[in-house]
Amino acid sequence: MPAVKKRTTAKRRTTTKKRAPAKKSAAKKRSASAQPIDRVREICLALPEAHEVEAWGTPTFRVKNKVFAMYSAGGHTGGRAGLWLMSVSVEQDFVIRARPDKYFKPPYVGPSGWIGAWLDQNPPWAEIAELIRDAYRRRAPKKLAALVD
Repeated sequence: MPAVKKRTTAKRRTTTKKRAPAKKSAAKKRSASAQPIDRVREICLALPEAHEVEAWGTPTFRVKNKVFAMYSAGGHTGGRAGLWLMSVSVEQDFVIRARPDKYFKPPYVGPSGWIGAWLDQNPPWAEIAELIRDAYRRRAPKKLAALVD
């Protein structure tokens, strides 16, 4: 019997560079989120040791289990989405008088100095982010509060 030669074929390896998926810019990511709660979560949960807990049927944001912000889908605010932020009476008065179309005195916690921010109709996100950081600093232990710029 004749010896059968095995035919070997060399496979050519082709290397194709796979493109990394295009990264969305932060502005595009923000505009893609249709719900204001998504933006609130992004801001609040970026703070050191902040976490979200559902209480009273709505998201609350806490540090060391102390509430510094509460989201209201509209049940207590006449059908308008809002965010309630821990503050002091002087700041509450100043903010509400300066922009009554954007801020309000929330029910239940308003007499304690909390500030309400309307999240519908083009909210001022830069101001809201600053108020969230202020609320966090008031509630957080000193070591954590010092980490927030």
